[in-house]
Parts: sequence; C-alpha cells; structure tokens
Amino acid sequence: MSVLERLGLAALRAFDPETAHGFAIGALQTGVAPLPRPVTSPRLHTRLAGIDLPNPVGLAAGFDKNAQALNGLSRAGFGFVEVGAATPRPQAGNPRPRLFRLPRDRAVINRFGFNNQGAEVIAMRLAARPKGMVLGLNLGANKDSADRAGDFAQVLRHCGAHVDFATVNVSSPNTEKLRDLQGAAALTALLQGVMQARAELARPIPIFLKIAPDLKAQELAEIAGVAQETQIDAIIATNTTLDRKGLKSDSASEKGGLSGQPLFEMSTRVLAQLSKLTDGKIPLIGVGGVGNAEQAYAKLRAGASAVQLYSALVYEGLSLVPRLNQGLLDLMDRDGHATVADVIGTGRADWL
Repeated sequence: MSVLERLGLAALRAFDPETAHGFAIGALQTGVAPLPRPVTSPRLHTRLAGIDLPNPVGLAAGFDKNAQALNGLSRAGFGFVEVGAATPRPQAGNPRPRLFRLPRDRAVINRFGFNNQGAEVIAMRLAARPKGMVLGLNLGANKDSADRAGDFAQVLRHCGAHVDFATVNVSSPNTEKLRDLQGAAALTALLQGVMQARAELARPIPIFLKIAPDLKAQELAEIAGVAQETQIDAIIATNTTLDRKGLKSDSASEKGGLSGQPLFEMSTRVLAQLSKLTDGKIPLIGVGGVGNAEQAYAKLRAGASAVQLYSALVYEGLSLVPRLNQGLLDLMDRDGHATVADVIGTGRADWL
C-alpha cells in the first residue's frame, strides 16, 4: 500500500461510512483516486460462463451501485466488475445511517435496501462503458413493486445490451421478503421470466444467480436443482449474512447484512457444498470474506472459477487487487499449478 493510499484511507475513516463511500466513488469518477499498478499474467487468465477474464479477481455488486465510476474501476486491475443492484424505478432505499464499519472484525454491516438511480439512468452509463472492461449488472426489484419477479426481467430488458452478464439478486436481506424468492417454486418462475427476457436480447448474455449464506442444506439442494433446471450460467456464493456470532465491534448489533472477514468460513462452506451438489457443472463465483491471497485461493480450491470482493477494500484499499493476483501466482507456483483452471475444486473436500 502506497503512502498516498494509506493517507487517503485514513482521511475517509474520519467521515461516516456512507459519506466516505461517496467520496471514494467521486475520486474514481474524477480520476484523482490513486490506482495501483495491475498484475498481469497469462497464467491468471480464466474463463467464466463463456467470458474470458484477464484474472479471477472481481469487484462485487454494491460498491458502484449506479455505474458512476466505470472509468476508474476499469483501470484498477480487476478481472471483472459488477455494478448495481439496479431496479426498474429509482428508489431511495432505507433511512440513514445504513452503513456501519466493524473495524475490530474487519467487517461491514449495511441495510441500504437497493438504493439506486433506476434502470434508465444506469443503462445510459453502461452504454458508455470503457472498452475492454468485463462488466456485469446486478438486477434488483423495487420495494413497493406489485410484481417483484417481473422487475428482474424488466431491468434486464432495459440494460442487458450494455453488459457482459447479469445477476439475479434474490438474496439481499435488506428488502423485506425478497429472500422468499429463493424458494424452489418462486425461484423457478422468476428465473424463467429472466431467461425469456434474455432470449429477447439481440446479444443474449450469461445469467448468474446470487444466493444467501444462511440457507439450510435442503434449501441449498433445491436451489442447485433449480439452477440446473433453468440452465443458469453461474452461481455467486454468497451475499451477506444475518448471523452475528463472535463479533467484537461496537456496531455488531446493527440490523442488516454482514460482510467481510466473519463471513469467510460460512460462505466458503456453502460454495463447496454447491460445487458438490452441481458436480462442477455450473461455474461458481466465491464471495465473502476475501481479504488476502490465501482466502482467494481457498475459494478457488473450494470450487470457485473466480472470486469477488468489496468489504476488504474499506480496510485495504484498491492496492489489495494486485496483491491478490500476485499472491495467487505465488500460491500456484508453490502447488505446481500452471493456470487458475488447474486450481478449481482441488480442495473442496476440506470444506465439506
């Protein structure tokens, strides 16, 4: 981490978390954010649901909800970036404060509630995306919608032409009853609607599904079955958790979804279980608690084809991205793996 980045992170911590986040987005928009030098290597190239990635380290949805910082993010060394979640109509989300740092736990709690500027505004920004950037959009539903399942398809129709993949997000804990859509019957109907919307695009794109980490074994098995039946292209495991075990920070009791280090083991076990349930036939993206190269490598070994991060950036800055990629190369050297593909699933049994 450079001195400039260290000073910048310290300055941001002087503000409340949501204000600081807004400053970070603004710095990336205007080009004043210090960007690290990317680590590149043909050995890091990987393929995810038919998409060629320069490296397996992606940015999770939620950081750039409104696709405002694409130019800066495209130069930060990520293998792919996911923006959103976008809903058909703009919505303010839940009242502030709704974002909380948990520094003693290296974690974050948020209860944003899909605050975003709406699909129309976001689509215009996506249409002007930087060339060469692998970009995805997280699809959401309006809180007051009479047809939440239909909202996902509506956003895809509006924005799908401008992205490389889209993610169905029915796993956020911050929109009331949204997680009810993870049930087998409701999820099947929702995904069928999204797949129909994809078929209407001039360039059909891969559709991913993002799931919660708090699912029971039977629920996870049902989701794996639905994913295979509807021919979902990949599963993102996982979103934030409602669990609060073992937290030490002052804000630990705040309502919302917990992300960061406490989520690592829970999310990685879900990832490994999904890998077994799908027999490796559906690509997986590992999310939750990735804060160093060893954790990113563990996700790959548990069955992920790629990883995503977000909360760790609050504490480590964007220089974490090249550190992860260099660390992955070093770990691949240690274990005698030539490519990322050689790593996938080699340690799944350790998490079952």
